[in-house]
Amino acid sequence: MGKADIRGQTVALAGLFQAVKLVQQVAGGQPREEAAIRACLTGVFNTDPDAAERVFGELPGLQLGLQTLRAQLGPGRDERDIDITRHAVTVLYLERKLSRNRDMLQRVRAGIDRAREQVDFFDMTHTAVMAGLADCYRQTVSTLQPRVIVNGDPAILENPDNQNLIRALLLAAIRAAVLWRQCGGGRLTLVLRRRALVEAAAGLLEAAREPV
Repeated sequence: MGKADIRGQTVALAGLFQAVKLVQQVAGGQPREEAAIRACLTGVFNTDPDAAERVFGELPGLQLGLQTLRAQLGPGRDERDIDITRHAVTVLYLERKLSRNRDMLQRVRAGIDRAREQVDFFDMTHTAVMAGLADCYRQTVSTLQPRVIVNGDPAILENPDNQNLIRALLLAAIRAAVLWRQCGGGRLTLVLRRRALVEAAAGLLEAAREPV
């Protein structure tokens, strides 16, 4: 496996970890990292990139995901978060089920296309766009088993805008899982190439922090 493969897989996995980390933050009422949210949403709409690194826009927007990847896969066990691991594993499993369901895939694409049309009139993070993406997730991926169970503050989770954002981010996580598979990622990759992924994440994180 070449360096380019690892680099693409690292970007994809960072996108996945970033989306599920943001879900955790929203559910817990933590301050929202708008740049990170925007990067995840960019990934949803960017379905025909010329390189894996461009799926989520510029690298600085992926810093949260790269940091989370290093914490989850690195040697420091104390830094790992079992909820993030659980959500990431569930998303990867759901993406595999989705990839075998052509009818549902078409419905996901149609839902994203409808939301993309809204982006022509509203900002990417507008409530109408979030509602469209959330509805797409609710009618497709959310019907598959196992469902992603999000824990958090009940008052926050009952808020419709928060529900929509969480579902939109879970759709972004699915998008990242699609990219992971397209870049050759799989179960064995996480076992056999763990160190290479962590090292690639460190390099990408350094690049993301460099001044333009």
